Amino acid sequence: MATYVELSTKAKMPIVGLGTAKSTAAELKEAVKIAIDVGYRHFDCAYIYQNEKEVGEAIQEKIKEKAVKREDLFIVSKLWITFFEKPLVRKGFQKSLENLQLDYLDLYLIHWPCGIQYMDNIHPLNEESNLSSSKETFMDIWEAMEKLVDEGLVKAIGVSNFNHLQIERLLNKPGLKHKPVVNQIECHPYLPQKKLIQYCHSNGIAITAYSPLGSTDRIWPSPDDPVLLEDPNIKAIAQKHNKTVAQVFDFKLSDEEMETLSSFNINWRAYKLKLFSHLRDYPFHEEI
Repeated sequence: MATYVELSTKAKMPIVGLGTAKSTAAELKEAVKIAIDVGYRHFDCAYIYQNEKEVGEAIQEKIKEKAVKREDLFIVSKLWITFFEKPLVRKGFQKSLENLQLDYLDLYLIHWPCGIQYMDNIHPLNEESNLSSSKETFMDIWEAMEKLVDEGLVKAIGVSNFNHLQIERLLNKPGLKHKPVVNQIECHPYLPQKKLIQYCHSNGIAITAYSPLGSTDRIWPSPDDPVLLEDPNIKAIAQKHNKTVAQVFDFKLSDEEMETLSSFNINWRAYKLKLFSHLRDYPFHEEI
């Protein structure tokens, strides 16, 4: 089985990546170093995670040790919603690049299709936030993203949390120079997203799944939310193979077992981010 996905640019993206969200600085630096030692080459970062500096320090230390070469790594980051103006795209990108101590990124994503008017507060995410839609849309922002590719600062660009209509708008954009190569979306047995995945694949767009275990430590959980890792059906499959529940998602299962996992769809999202729901281009008003 291939250990990577070939993107439409012919770049090879390792199938398994280390997510860096919600990690403390000290924990993450050590985790990245250990991950490199055990074979991880794909690291998924974002400006909003506020820990890219530690990721960069860990990567540079391992490069200096000759444990890995830069060209062997696949480093991803994302443009945060506060940088939704063409001149600000470069600003947001440079902050990530400098923190990661790199000359280029392998993949840069628009984190959300909805943007807000610029504010100095990096993390305007609380349930009382009074957010206003940015003047420009993701269609405008894409043009600034394309310039990063043209200048050799990014190998490829993509999107995250986009629905199929938003991707279609991008693909049909007059003068499109670089198509999105990836859509990073929440995906797990309670939200398999089959239709969206099929749509993306039919257009040569790869999928990266986030929260594949249901993100039990997510922000703003509700007490009645289902807990994927406590699902008795998944536990039964795990016990059959003498694996933990988490290992079920990284272990070869029978077609019947895979079909069982696929039948758990309840269209439940760990990350609805309802505080974005009034913004223009909030993606989850659409089914797919």
